[in-house]
Amino acid sequence: MASSKGSGTKMVVWGLMGLLIVGLGGFGTANFGGGVTRVASVGDEDVSTNAYASALQNQMRAIEAQTGQPFSVAQAQDFGLSQQVLDQLLSQAALDAETARVGLSVGDDAVRRELLNIDAFKGLDGKFDAEAYRQALSRNNMTDKGFEDNLRKEAARSLLTGALATGITMPPSYGQVVVDWLGERRTVSVATLEADALETGAPIASDSDIQAWYDAHPDAYTAPEARRITYTWLTPAMIMDEVDLDEDALRKLYDENIDSYIQPERRLVERLIYGSEDEAQAAADRIAAGETSYEDEVTARGLDLIDVDMGDVSEGDLSSEAGPAVFALDGTGVVGPVMSDLGPALYRVNGTLAGSEVSFEEAREELAAVMGTDAAARLISGLLEEFDNDLAEGYTLEDLANETKMELGTMDWTPSSEGGIAAYTAFKQAAAEVTLDDYPEIIELSDGGIFALRLDEIVSATRMPLDEVRDQVTADWEADALQQRLTERAEALETEVATGKLITDLGLPSETFSAITRQDFLSAMPEGFMDAVFAPGLQAGGTTLIPGDSRVVIAKIDTIEPPASTDENTTIAESYITSAAQGAGTDVIDAFTKALRAREGVTINQTALSAVHSQMQ
Repeated sequence: MASSKGSGTKMVVWGLMGLLIVGLGGFGTANFGGGVTRVASVGDEDVSTNAYASALQNQMRAIEAQTGQPFSVAQAQDFGLSQQVLDQLLSQAALDAETARVGLSVGDDAVRRELLNIDAFKGLDGKFDAEAYRQALSRNNMTDKGFEDNLRKEAARSLLTGALATGITMPPSYGQVVVDWLGERRTVSVATLEADALETGAPIASDSDIQAWYDAHPDAYTAPEARRITYTWLTPAMIMDEVDLDEDALRKLYDENIDSYIQPERRLVERLIYGSEDEAQAAADRIAAGETSYEDEVTARGLDLIDVDMGDVSEGDLSSEAGPAVFALDGTGVVGPVMSDLGPALYRVNGTLAGSEVSFEEAREELAAVMGTDAAARLISGLLEEFDNDLAEGYTLEDLANETKMELGTMDWTPSSEGGIAAYTAFKQAAAEVTLDDYPEIIELSDGGIFALRLDEIVSATRMPLDEVRDQVTADWEADALQQRLTERAEALETEVATGKLITDLGLPSETFSAITRQDFLSAMPEGFMDAVFAPGLQAGGTTLIPGDSRVVIAKIDTIEPPASTDENTTIAESYITSAAQGAGTDVIDAFTKALRAREGVTINQTALSAVHSQMQ
């Protein structure tokens, strides 16, 4: 268990280093010259402007990759991301200062081992490539000494934090408590009461019921505050019919993407390579004679089937000798020995994937849509500056729509608006931020379109007239009244069950769920069913009601059993113990770094931070 803890702690600490070298995809990309070299310090240990800028850029890029939307420095500040990044770097600096104070460091061999394990510096053969290393550092404004110093510091931090977290364990009872809660098994009998079981039938709302409900629930029928917006827009789809498509260009586009339209036959293939043709032939003879199987031959070589699996391949993916031999096989089986790119080999074919061909004529409509959209987007891009200048010279949105291809529209926009132009993120953001004093400007859409908008007024939240929402008010009253009647009847039936009547004798649809746990999902039951039947204090023989979906479920707990003794439950217990210990280790490291920061003192150079943020805009 201690070993597992150490590993988990090292992962936490390497997460800090990741702010500097995340996949070598952005570290050192910012380069802030001049006299400002640090944004903060812990004691004598500085956080450089480059380190902060690079770390912040990496985090922003990660968010953009996850959301697919641009993420600005201003948003990073508003959401607290910039402060989070700075806090992480300050903690890292505090640890660096402490390792220096106690004289903790690692030798060149340890740095070399870490360096050789970084994938970004490996060549096609999977080994460290000195030239790739040099080029990566050069592209990112770093020196080998600076980068290796970072590795050395990180290794020292790992030793320090590993020592802090090593030995932190959680008692076995922690995992058992979790398993007892997750794995407890209950057998539950249920009966379902619906409207057709009511003697009075489903309730029907009268005019007075409708009026009373409308008066009692004003918020339910109040339209939210809206922004009345006039907009004009132009998208590639609007001018597709004006784009001339060149047939030769369409053919060229088809040829450039031929692999998408013509798929050769592919086969599911495994390849077992031998040191000589004699060895391969001997293995083939043993398989043909039934003395061994292909799987046996793989195992005898100390390999697993996954080690020899090539996946689905085309004839062209194989060697000039192996390709024809493998694809000449009818059905499945073993082929060889034949010469592969790596030596004599036996191939096993496990299946065939038929080829497919989409002709140019069949693909033309799709190609035309792609090319037409692209051409229309370029056409719109060329008009963007002209339209922007028109607005700057005093054109209104109405003028722009009258004299150009742009289309005019109006809407009462709310954050829940959708469809049409409201489906675009750029429009949503602009509609939310525009003020009554703003002048319209051209803004680009994600599909190559453009738009401009004007805020005409802010429409206050208003209660909708009853005549406009009568159908909804009627449905709401009837649903509530039905649920009340079902609940009243279910309460009476529950009393009968509690005094000994069987669920199956209620005259309602019924069933029994045997040995279910909190982790089970019963799609036929209403929301909240599992929480209700596993409620604290509900013992064997107890009953409960679960309303929902125009029905009420009457449930009786028949039996309660402890968790089953399974490998899965054992694994769950061990996992929670390990996770809790790792979390405790992280808390210890966090508390330690906070203490270091308090002892050494933290200095923030707000001017330098503002300069970094300004340059990153």
